[in-house]
Amino acid sequence: MADNFNFELVSPERLLLSEKVSEVVIPATEGEMTVMANHAPTMTTIKPGVVTVKAASGKVSRYVVFGGFADILPTGCTLLAESAVPMEELNRETLQKRIDAARGEIAAATSDDHKFHLERHLAELTHLNGIVVPV
Repeated sequence: MADNFNFELVSPERLLLSEKVSEVVIPATEGEMTVMANHAPTMTTIKPGVVTVKAASGKVSRYVVFGGFADILPTGCTLLAESAVPMEELNRETLQKRIDAARGEIAAATSDDHKFHLERHLAELTHLNGIVVPV
């Protein structure tokens, strides 16, 4: 039986989840990352994607996050999201608004570096659109 650890998913709007879990898969900017009890201390940035949480009870839940960072310790993990919602609450219209806003920011970008980061963010949102809200 896997050890459990404390996991919190927090957005500026609310605390979405705070419970004992056996594993969490997070969309780190360098690739998906599975966090389990006794994980080495790590801090990583988060890209737009799906967080999959397996509770100590075995129940699996999914949340869509739009950036942020995760602080991982052997005893727990806290994911501070720029914005997050339970996957079942996300719809195509909401995601399309974020994509349109990113396109507007790209058009207004004044430096190549800023434009590059915005274009990467837009690509992540577009990819997320196909995963979360399939046609």
